[in-house]
Amino acid sequence: MSLPHLFATGLGAYLAVGFVFAIAFSLFGAARIDPDARGATIGFRILVVPGATLLWPLLARRWITGAPPPEERTPHKRAIDGGRS
Repeated sequence: MSLPHLFATGLGAYLAVGFVFAIAFSLFGAARIDPDARGATIGFRILVVPGATLLWPLLARRWITGAPPPEERTPHKRAIDGGRS
């Protein structure tokens, strides 16, 4: 097998696993790791699928451990919080 063929096969397998994961994640996992995703609309769930397909290893780890998303600490967020962050 040639290197491009191996790469394409590996990429295809990664994306196939990711897509299956993304469907389950959009239905059940997003609300577990992010409280703001609870009660999300179908439109939100559809929008989450492409990103979850690509980032499935990271999201799977967060879903398994129940780790919340990191706290956003940007200049804009600090300005809103009055510099408390």
